[in-house]
Amino acid sequence: MKAVFFDADGTVCDIEKGVPQSARDAIRRLVDQGHQAWLCTGRSRAFVPGYLEEIPFTGMISACGATIEKDGQRLFNREMTPEVARRSVEILRKYGLVPVMEGADYMYYDKEEYTNEVNWYRDLITKALGKRWRPIRGYEDQMRINKISAKMRPGCQADRACAELSAYYDVIRHENNDFVGTTIELVPKGFNKAVGIAAVCRLFQIPWEDTVV
Repeated sequence: MKAVFFDADGTVCDIEKGVPQSARDAIRRLVDQGHQAWLCTGRSRAFVPGYLEEIPFTGMISACGATIEKDGQRLFNREMTPEVARRSVEILRKYGLVPVMEGADYMYYDKEEYTNEVNWYRDLITKALGKRWRPIRGYEDQMRINKISAKMRPGCQADRACAELSAYYDVIRHENNDFVGTTIELVPKGFNKAVGIAAVCRLFQIPWEDTVV
């Protein structure tokens, strides 16, 4: 038995086109042959849409390792405190960045702030989220998040924002990328996709030599 770990964007799916039938069929054959197929994505669990949930994955690692589930059951979910989430929003806005707060159950952003001018695919995200979208306004003290996608705008002071938030988050910078664009991912310190994969291997006693990443 092999455990195969699949990234989402650019591997299994495209934000505009969804999942090709060939990928669905290949993963189903893999599982039918007795192997494990795991989705391993930087997206938070709330941003795993129906077209990915329909694939018969054994389990999912989402939010860069902060959330783990198997057979539909959530096994682990590392959340920032509501106080840290609120403070993060304040700091990002102070330095001219747009906060997109990502949780296992909801994503939070204000549509008048996070617009299609900031990211061309904003409406696609909102459509994919459906009822899993919430505004920041009105939920400032109730946000349950795993990570943040901070959107850089011209003139923003991203380095200063990251420095103030460095006690809580590790920083992944994306620039000149068609999908994530000029985005800074802020993930809980010590977490990443590799950490999530290692945790799954420990939990389910999967030998490293039996993994395909």
